[in-house]
Amino acid sequence: MITVDTRGQAPYSPLIPAIIAICKAPSGERIEIIMEQPEAFRDLKEYLSEQGIGFREIYDGEELTLQFTVL
Repeated sequence: MITVDTRGQAPYSPLIPAIIAICKAPSGERIEIIMEQPEAFRDLKEYLSEQGIGFREIYDGEELTLQFTVL
């Protein structure tokens, strides 16, 4: 599993390493994205849905995590 921890980044900056990880990962690779920005989290969920990628959402206080498998 590839883990991308974007906590502490400026607004919307978390999307950049998340999308890079998705693009570089081979098909079947599991990815976990950890965020603390609700807007970026929502946008990433929308992107994954548009791509037909199912995901798991984990809410732990202000920490937001998405787990999914790259198609």
